[in-house]
Amino acid sequence: MNKKIKTEAVDSLFDAVLCLKTREECYSFFEDLCTVNELLSLSQRFEVAAMLKSRKTYLEIAEKTGASTATISRVNRSLNYGNDGYEMVFARMEDVQK
Repeated sequence: MNKKIKTEAVDSLFDAVLCLKTREECYSFFEDLCTVNELLSLSQRFEVAAMLKSRKTYLEIAEKTGASTATISRVNRSLNYGNDGYEMVFARMEDVQK
């Protein structure tokens, strides 16, 4: 975990996210919290991560998502050398879909 982001304010934000129960609640909260561009950027990174996990090429990902190669590379670095957050979420989403 990156100690630079571990603050009371971030803890409070994560506690708020953990209180959300439905997709509609997420829409309401995140639309209030983020700009449209911020939310679209977050969702784009998540989509890029899923496509990288599925072994799609940078070109395929860029064409489908509109993400720059710099963004794709940054997400790829997180998948390979990060805190395994993406992997944890993908595994849990797979379990829910079963």
